[in-house]
Amino acid sequence: MRTPSFDYQLAVIGSGPSGQRAAIQAAKLGKSVAIIERARSVGGICVNFGTIPSKTFREAVMHLSGYRERGIYGSSYRVKQDIVIEDLLFRVDQVVRSEIDVIRNQMARNRVELIEATATFVDPHLLELSTATGHGKRQITAEKIVIACGTEAARDPHIPFDGQRVFTSDDVLGLRRLPRSIIVVGAGVIGVEYASMFAALGVRVTIVDKRPVLLPFLDHEVSAALTYVLQQSNVTMRLGEEVADIHIRDELSKPVEVRLKSGKMLHAEAALYSIGRVGATDRMQLGNAGVKVDDRNRIPVNEHFQSNTEHVYAVGDVIGFPSLASTSYEQGRAASRHAFGLRDDHSGGIGLFPYGIYTVPEISTIGKTEDELTAAGIAYEIGKANYREISRGQIIGDRTGLLKIIFSPDDRKLLGVHIMGEGASELIHIGQVLMGHNGSIDYFADAVFNFPTLAECYKTAALDGINRLTV
Repeated sequence: MRTPSFDYQLAVIGSGPSGQRAAIQAAKLGKSVAIIERARSVGGICVNFGTIPSKTFREAVMHLSGYRERGIYGSSYRVKQDIVIEDLLFRVDQVVRSEIDVIRNQMARNRVELIEATATFVDPHLLELSTATGHGKRQITAEKIVIACGTEAARDPHIPFDGQRVFTSDDVLGLRRLPRSIIVVGAGVIGVEYASMFAALGVRVTIVDKRPVLLPFLDHEVSAALTYVLQQSNVTMRLGEEVADIHIRDELSKPVEVRLKSGKMLHAEAALYSIGRVGATDRMQLGNAGVKVDDRNRIPVNEHFQSNTEHVYAVGDVIGFPSLASTSYEQGRAASRHAFGLRDDHSGGIGLFPYGIYTVPEISTIGKTEDELTAAGIAYEIGKANYREISRGQIIGDRTGLLKIIFSPDDRKLLGVHIMGEGASELIHIGQVLMGHNGSIDYFADAVFNFPTLAECYKTAALDGINRLTV
């Protein structure tokens, strides 16, 4: 039912994971809901440029390059010898189209009105909607508004972006050819993911980052193992270095020149500029609603996902950490529930949640690292299992995978799980369940796992950890 004074009880700006859940949750509460998304962008950044296409791109890389089989058939093995960008994007296009179809059906099933337009604030409750052509405009009012517009790649105005030779992660799907060499500027999660994918394809990759180690928030053993694997894939590391400038030269073979502040000069066919993301709020006229943003155009929120304007909520990547699709789903649901009076203890996924990092090889982690526990003065012990010592690891040819558990030596409660290798993002959920129930590693030590499976790593790691306590 519509309220007398507003066109909609809820308007959601953005149709990514958090926007979808906010809209559907409100619809299930019987509210009138509109979800607003730019033309040809249903599913938001997640479906069109981010999580879904990048992970599908990775899956195409893994298949066509034969990466998973190299442990058995050798490093030169490939399913397809001459891989071109069209081979990779064929799979991406199929998956993206299917995802968009699913989202449209979900919105229709739940009676959520999908409006393809861009939204700007006229006042705290009034939105102006513009179509792609810019000729059609209309205004709608909403009692509550959820901003779920996501983020966009940060761009330095001094960098000569052309989308082909110098580009961001948002431009990868628009590449016309695969470069033979590439410099990845910025070794955050997205930069390292794409660096490892290009390396798996045989592209010569150089990573430049001002930090001394890769992904320093990871467990130190996992970070070191990833570094080793990338180096074995001929990735050159320029860590502890900063970029001074980037130029596009007339040189045909290696037109991109990257000068480091140390004076080093790097040359490649292309450069991927990946120094983080900023909130996609620039064109929304948030000031007209009194909504504040930080220096990266993100929207600060309280524990209920309210902005400083009480009836305007923000969820997903636009609010910053943890910027995961998985937690964004829960944030959207929690925001809608709070907006319509269901004040419960739902944390919006900010408590115990896993990270999935889709590098080659895959990484997933949950809970505390050794460094975090050491800094907090908390006693711990570890247990480890290497894929090469597990029958399933031998069968699939993964010689570098590892699973590490961290637990309390007093009550053996599980404190953290850190995995690198095939299936890491699936395996992590076994540890997540035990941690969610405050369980001890004795469960793993006593449990019977299917044989042969990678899940056996938990049993091996638990027994290794128990043995360390008795030494």
